[in-house]
Amino acid sequence: MDNNTARQTEVPVWLKLNLTIKEASAVSGIGEKSIREQAVLPEANFAFKVGNKTMINRNLFERYIEEVLCGNAQ
Repeated sequence: MDNNTARQTEVPVWLKLNLTIKEASAVSGIGEKSIREQAVLPEANFAFKVGNKTMINRNLFERYIEEVLCGNAQ
């Protein structure tokens, strides 16, 4: 098998429903360390684990940023 066949198809980050912490950091401009710290808080419903990897639900993360970090709680 050549490299092109074995490699998974890359999905653009703007189309992904769930992001890695690194991707969430790149999209939001928030540091990886800050996202990790927020992800363990009880009110942070945007994070979940897949094995040892922490994943971020993009829609919930964007809502969390708007409501909690920007102070626009509804």
